[in-house]
Amino acid sequence: MSMIALLLLAAQQPGQGAPPAAACAPEHAAMGHCTMPETPPAPLPPPPPPTPPACAPEHAAMGHCSLPQSSPPADVGNAPSPPAPRVDAADAIFGADAMAAARTRLYKEHGGGKISLVMIDLAEVRLRRGGEAYVWDAEARFGGDIDKIVVRTEGEGDFGNALDKGEVQSLWSRAIGPFFDVQAGVRQDFGPGASPTHAVLGIEGLAPYWFDVEGALFLSDRGDVTARLEGSYDQRITQRLIAQPRAEIDGAFQDVVALGIGAGVSSVELGLRLRYEITREFAPYVGIAWERKLGGTARMARNAGQDVSRPSLVAGVRLWF
Repeated sequence: MSMIALLLLAAQQPGQGAPPAAACAPEHAAMGHCTMPETPPAPLPPPPPPTPPACAPEHAAMGHCSLPQSSPPADVGNAPSPPAPRVDAADAIFGADAMAAARTRLYKEHGGGKISLVMIDLAEVRLRRGGEAYVWDAEARFGGDIDKIVVRTEGEGDFGNALDKGEVQSLWSRAIGPFFDVQAGVRQDFGPGASPTHAVLGIEGLAPYWFDVEGALFLSDRGDVTARLEGSYDQRITQRLIAQPRAEIDGAFQDVVALGIGAGVSSVELGLRLRYEITREFAPYVGIAWERKLGGTARMARNAGQDVSRPSLVAGVRLWF
């Protein structure tokens, strides 16, 4: 073999001392002159830990998740009131002594002020079998936020006849919480027949779900004990149109023959009135009412030739000032 062939064979089969092949530049690889070595892809970063979805209130109500716990709200109803702010900016100009009278009047008129209200809740005509009747229920309040005087009156009668029954109560009312007052005082009945005087102990307020409730015990000067429970609810249909269901239950702890009242639950009255507030202070209404005597009271009414059940159509006005 010639020398030239040996050199060519050595060039085709490089040995240990052969120089390394030239690197393949990217532009040469793009023109097809060489092939770039393959490089392994870079490892991907690990995925982030999954974030738990927010707990919606409706999902918590179904038991699918739990809402985050938060600190309970402060008991606003029983928390002590903060001290009254001191308005003393004008003291720097006029002096504290010159501003003392104005400050005293300011505190008197803005906090602990006196209020007055006259509410005629029912002033109505009742159309019933055998004739028409009139009914009233009203009260007046005078005083402050905690203590006040309440004068209340109610009664009914038939047109063209004597008054059936009526009463006036004079009560001292004291707030025992944000929504309830305890009341004590005197009640005087008037009308035909016996007109006893009663000592009164009662409670009045706004029950949960906005029910107006009143309850009272009466001890007459003859030792008779009677009770009364009333309730009503204003259901707004619109901002001016209001439906008001009402209920009253009367009872006695013994027979009161002079007043035609038997022991136990003596009577119940149910009603539904629909009123339209022309203004907040003046609202005519129409509705229905149903009175029913029960137990011994019904028996005494039958013996006296009176009806024990009296449905009525009512029309009246509610106003306050």
